[in-house]
Amino acid sequence: MDDEECWHRYGLRPVGADLDEIRALLREHTARERRAQGSGDTEVMRLCCFYLFSSGDLDDVLLIWSAKQASFDAACSIDIEFLLGHGLDATKAYLSASRAPSATAALDRLREFEANGVFEDFSVEERSASYDRYYGD
Repeated sequence: MDDEECWHRYGLRPVGADLDEIRALLREHTARERRAQGSGDTEVMRLCCFYLFSSGDLDDVLLIWSAKQASFDAACSIDIEFLLGHGLDATKAYLSASRAPSATAALDRLREFEANGVFEDFSVEERSASYDRYYGD
């Protein structure tokens, strides 16, 4: 499934069982991309991350981070803001409480970006509206 097929299947705001399918799709493409850069579809990965960002479930943060870390292309394609669907403070608290080794790396990166002012004007609602315009057009 490419990003266009994904878009037609799930639309702008998937919910429920669709989100489970999206998580599985993201895991599949992440695994492919980890095996060999270009084997996973980073546009599909980006769209899946947008969907998970929009759902705002903190349990998806490490899945999104894993996808972002799959390759250089994935890191460039998947916005760091996709980790923040529940907000910066909630995401940092979630990662701080996690025992997963990848949580420390994700938290360190968020803190680095925060210290550099990247998230100074960040708003989940504004970023969501921006992504809606990007994907909706």
